[in-house]
Amino acid sequence: MDKQLKLNTGQTVRVGFAFLAILAFWQMYNNVIPLILTKTFHMDKSISGVIMAADNVLALFLLPLFGGLSDRCRSKLGKRRPFILGGTVAAVFLMLLIPFLDNAYFREPKQSLRIIFVCVLGCILVAMGTYRSPAVALMPDVTPKPLRSRGNAVINLMGALGGIIYLIIAKIMYPSSRTQDAAHVDYLPLFLVVAGIMILSLIVVMFFVNEVQWNADMLAYEKAHPEENLAVETAEHQEQLPQAVKRSLLFLLFSVALWFMGYNAMETWFTTYADAVWGMGLGDASLCLTIATGGAILCFIPSGMIAGRLGRKKTIMGGILLMTASFLSVFAYTCVCDRFHSALYILFFLVGAAWAFINVNSLPMVLEMCKGSEVGRFTGFYYTFSMTAQIVTPVCAGTLLERVSCMTLFPYCAAFALLSFVTMIFVRHGDVKAEVKHGLEAFEDLE
Repeated sequence: MDKQLKLNTGQTVRVGFAFLAILAFWQMYNNVIPLILTKTFHMDKSISGVIMAADNVLALFLLPLFGGLSDRCRSKLGKRRPFILGGTVAAVFLMLLIPFLDNAYFREPKQSLRIIFVCVLGCILVAMGTYRSPAVALMPDVTPKPLRSRGNAVINLMGALGGIIYLIIAKIMYPSSRTQDAAHVDYLPLFLVVAGIMILSLIVVMFFVNEVQWNADMLAYEKAHPEENLAVETAEHQEQLPQAVKRSLLFLLFSVALWFMGYNAMETWFTTYADAVWGMGLGDASLCLTIATGGAILCFIPSGMIAGRLGRKKTIMGGILLMTASFLSVFAYTCVCDRFHSALYILFFLVGAAWAFINVNSLPMVLEMCKGSEVGRFTGFYYTFSMTAQIVTPVCAGTLLERVSCMTLFPYCAAFALLSFVTMIFVRHGDVKAEVKHGLEAFEDLE
């Protein structure tokens, strides 16, 4: 790594506002829409579950599609910002229809309003799908390959900030005293605030992110360092990945799917597990997941810095082992104790920390294997495998819990984490050269 090569943190934070808006929206969508579907429209929970799973299903097709389309976009705004602009504006307009339809159906239930509501939800999912891959691809578009783990750490932190901002706003605007035993809750003020967050974030990206110039600077760096491009030129003067690199990419994508299978199963079913095994209420069980999220947030930045020294692959594999050990430790505790102990909070914190080591460095490894003109398409590949896992694992883990025992949850999680460790062994490309610093140079990253 060049001695003078440093991450432009301010630039990366401005780029991260696109992801902040996306995570704020999805936090609200996942929290509020199920309540509207079941309480206002009185839909069966299974039907509501199908509707809520539709975003992951659509993402399998939309994210690679629009990631690839943005790669080929040539506009004065750049490759990604036209998609971010159009997708955000469409999503904000459509999402503001939701509380109006919700309130209208409560006042006068009509089948036509129910149909319109579901159609609007579908259109929102499409609008959000049009710009998630371009928004995520914007960071690697303006960040040299050796710095993308650190850049991705900042982006993840911005996304977490978006989710936290929403949760604080929802807590202040809708305390239990306001919603408990209420015949109907008007969510319009909440939707207006989140829409405001999305518009303000869009303004930052459109007016304070110089995508064209920053991308040109990054491409100039790549041109000066051809050794970092894993693609080779063919006889037809086209670049393509060697078979060995393609094999590494495939094993890495399978690893992504496997560790999402393990981690997402815990996220989805832990509250059910805690209730059945330890007799914990929803609030106490949710605190464990909150601590895991906190552990991830605290370790986002350090995980990028560690990868700069040890390499991405070693950092990820260390995270996998830590996560596996934490899952197995929770299972071992459950085998001997039938009551929750506060010491388990440490294990959930470690699960979150391990997830940060894995998640921060995996996307940059995928993008390390593509040439600059295909960042959006490879981002789509990453999300295809991660979303597929998040569609499949709730069903697989839920079936085990239902037909075998709730005790199967953490062995299930640990097994898939361990499988991802095995597949990562065969990943030979996509790492960043470990950075060795001595003396005062070791403190450069603290600036």
